[in-house]
Amino acid sequence: MTSRCRLWINGREVDGHGERIPIEDPATGEIIAQSDAANQQDVDSAVENAHQVFKSGVWSNASRHDRARVLGNIAEIMWRDLPKLIRLEVKQTGRAIREMKAQIPSLLRWFKYYASVLLTEELPVLPTAGKLHNWLERVPLGVVVQITPFNHPMLIAVKKLAPALAAGNSIVLKPSELTPMTSLLLGQMFKAAGVPDGVVNILPGYGAVTGKALVSHALVRKVDVTGGTSAGQAIGSIVGGNLARYTAELGGKAPLVVFEQANIDAAVNGIAFASFIATGQTCVAATRIIVQNSVLPTLLEKLQRKCDYILRNMGSPLNERSTMGPLISLRQLQKVEALVDECLSEGTGQVLCGGQRMTGTSELDGIDFAKGYFYPPTVITCAAGKSVTEARIWREEAFGPVIVVVGFDNEEEGVLLANDSEFGLGAALWTQDLSQAFRVSKQVSSGIVWVNTHHRNDPSSPWGGASKSSGVGSENGIDAYHDYTTTKSIIMNFASANEMLAQDDWFREGAGEVRYG
Repeated sequence: MTSRCRLWINGREVDGHGERIPIEDPATGEIIAQSDAANQQDVDSAVENAHQVFKSGVWSNASRHDRARVLGNIAEIMWRDLPKLIRLEVKQTGRAIREMKAQIPSLLRWFKYYASVLLTEELPVLPTAGKLHNWLERVPLGVVVQITPFNHPMLIAVKKLAPALAAGNSIVLKPSELTPMTSLLLGQMFKAAGVPDGVVNILPGYGAVTGKALVSHALVRKVDVTGGTSAGQAIGSIVGGNLARYTAELGGKAPLVVFEQANIDAAVNGIAFASFIATGQTCVAATRIIVQNSVLPTLLEKLQRKCDYILRNMGSPLNERSTMGPLISLRQLQKVEALVDECLSEGTGQVLCGGQRMTGTSELDGIDFAKGYFYPPTVITCAAGKSVTEARIWREEAFGPVIVVVGFDNEEEGVLLANDSEFGLGAALWTQDLSQAFRVSKQVSSGIVWVNTHHRNDPSSPWGGASKSSGVGSENGIDAYHDYTTTKSIIMNFASANEMLAQDDWFREGAGEVRYG
């Protein structure tokens, strides 16, 4: 019998009134849970209640020391529940357990970081003329909506929740309809940590119903979304109509440039991680591999061996030795297949390895690949006399374990290829030449540029699509906290009563100087 997931509103589980959502294990195709979905009625109830809680001041006016203490409590409770969270995240996403064992424990850092921001933030005092003292405070916005995708359910939710909570907002979180289970568990954890009822609400549902109702609500003062570019553009137009704030981390087509000065073995390891972690289902996945021609043959040979190793060791995501899991759904698998097949049929690219849906059983543990949505690590190179940069797969986000490798002759050409995209979320360079690293990193159009590494993500470091079609604003760091607040300027006149009577009677009888400003 499958379990049932309900909405989390005002500190308790409640029934949803929308269409019931089946939650699938992408490794087996089995339905492992049923999730309630929020309709317009549920959205109105959650947002209006969150608004009332915000106005009550129980969290929005709580001292920063109290909020910091609660954020610390959340980290402690999550630490105790890590085994449960890890296993559930593996089941609903299909991500290899080795990945989740590394990722989920790191999430505690976000709550600890924003707790420290609260306790160390310095409020500016501005220079003013006369006996005036002008200081700035940061106050929360109100009800904020956060929309998260399927690929990193816990990570992306925590990146949004921690700064929003630190700032004192009330929150309505909509997780992906594909992976709501771990996000719903956060509600119980937050309540146990001391977050007042109604401050955090979690509403699973489909984007066209739940998501649209949330981002359209007049009481919502900020929307923070991670998702595809087209959806982000549509949401942005709605949010703008309500004059609410908007942060969006959207699509990507990250370049990874390998120069001849790179350590090739290290670069191959870096490519494999950057491209195939999370089965390539990340916004910053390195999908355009741009390699200097002088080292291209050597790199391809080593990369093919690495892909062969990953393929031989694919198995059940719950297997500690499994290297890579399935794609999230049949729909996603079909999208990847269509892009690869189109590239090959057009004759612009050829397959070095992979390229077809996996069937048969795992050499590692015997799991039946045909029951899930498994796709192998796939490398596409240019066909003879052709350039794969003409193919749709060079430009569109496949969101799967598929990379395109092209060569270049000189640094200028490498930079041009790296910037040959409408996206600009993440990029990486591999070189041992420090001068080249500085020079090229400044020329690559991307919100994040990694040098000799990839996917590095710290709570203090900005992360976002500040370039091209990859989004608006950023996550992480002090800026994310600021984006969940508005500035309040307080100006205090500390002159004596006699001084005020002498200087500030604008309409006094007789002539005399008066002040302005």
